[in-house]
Amino acid sequence: MPKVSQEYMDARRTQILDAARRCFLRDGFHSTSMQDLFAESGLSAGAVYRHFASKDEMILAIAEENMREVVTLVHTVATTRPRSSLGAVIADLLDLVSARSAEHDVARLAVLAWSEALRNPTLAGQFSTLLTQMRSDLAEVVREHQESGALPEEVTAESIAGALVCFLPGYILQTAMLDPTLVEGVGDAVRALWPDPATR
Repeated sequence: MPKVSQEYMDARRTQILDAARRCFLRDGFHSTSMQDLFAESGLSAGAVYRHFASKDEMILAIAEENMREVVTLVHTVATTRPRSSLGAVIADLLDLVSARSAEHDVARLAVLAWSEALRNPTLAGQFSTLLTQMRSDLAEVVREHQESGALPEEVTAESIAGALVCFLPGYILQTAMLDPTLVEGVGDAVRALWPDPATR
């Protein structure tokens, strides 16, 4: 039997997750059956189970993929551009969510995943881990601004980072449920609220 390449395996995994996204967005997590996923992906049950043992594993994979991109962006800023304005950092995150939502409806999937996390401890734990990492990286950016005098020091960097993280769910919820034009200017507003200290 010929050996299957990693590239082939990755392509099949992507095919399955793309099909799962379409099913979940159309019918929700609980109304989507494994049979629905086999049909949507165009793959056999064996091919799907080779990558994912259950529907829950697909939900976890999609949620982690969506969150990981956001967390990676924050980490990149914290480690390579620590003096970026906080407004620019948050606006970059919102722009990423907007772009990914236009391509793959990430905002709607996120809202579905949040609901699922209320009954799925594994998914809830995954969200907690990723959000903790995001807060930690943002806190590093905040400390840089506190040390330069651009932000007050009487509030901890962790508390300020926690407040900033709160922007993301609100933006995602509005992107998922409202007319996209209603949130178009939010990124620019955030940049204006927290500009680069050098431009003030």
